[in-house]
Amino acid sequence: MKVLISTDIEGVAGVYHPEQVRPGNPEFERARLLMTQEANAAIAGAFDAGATEVLVNDSHGGFRNMPPDVLDARARAVQGKPRYLSMVAGVEEGVDAVCMVGYHSRGQGRGILAHTINSFAFASISLNGQELGEAGLYGALAGEYGAPVVMGSGDDVFIAENRPLFPHATFVETKKATGFGSGVSLSPEQSRRAIRAGVAEALAARAGATPLVFKGPQTVTLRAQSPSLADLFCQWPAFERVDGVTLRFTTETVEAAVRMLNCCSAMSSMLR
Repeated sequence: MKVLISTDIEGVAGVYHPEQVRPGNPEFERARLLMTQEANAAIAGAFDAGATEVLVNDSHGGFRNMPPDVLDARARAVQGKPRYLSMVAGVEEGVDAVCMVGYHSRGQGRGILAHTINSFAFASISLNGQELGEAGLYGALAGEYGAPVVMGSGDDVFIAENRPLFPHATFVETKKATGFGSGVSLSPEQSRRAIRAGVAEALAARAGATPLVFKGPQTVTLRAQSPSLADLFCQWPAFERVDGVTLRFTTETVEAAVRMLNCCSAMSSMLR
């Protein structure tokens, strides 16, 4: 059994504030260790369930947050960017299941530190009329490679948004959101214990899991955070301008859509 664990930071227990998720802030150094410890709990849960190989994908920001020497040595680390498959890089190796640890709700959602891919660039992203966050986008990308999402952890808003997409999955609530920058969290120890048990439970039941597959061409509707960003993105001839901040484009696959969105995210750095 080969397992991919994709680990973000905003859904980690004890994380509430932007300074905790941005390198260069003293609080980030502590938060990245909390992130790594939750990843280690998921790795342990995977091996508890009989995994023979585990990949752990560093899925936040610059994708090099978790100190490799602190990660469970039994797992292989997927780190650094750019990479085509971004938050689910490693799925192309042929994995049996994907676990999403430390995830958050989508842009314009009411969860802690809610955003989709890039909070500076994107207000919302929809595929064929369905608004999605990172879990939905990357869950569908993993689905194109035949891998189901079997487990997710994060706040209660993240879970409520994504349970309909992954009805077979095991979810672990690490905290309750009371605002963008506030909530009520489990202790890190409690969260790690719950994540380890949740991953083991999810993998034991993986036979009932099915990949999330969005068939046919994907019409992507992107709402930029400002008209100036929409101006920039529309330099790409494939994009149709709908209004001041809304763009539309069509791709044959979710992978192509995600790669184009990540290119836009990188382009947005020109206006920072």
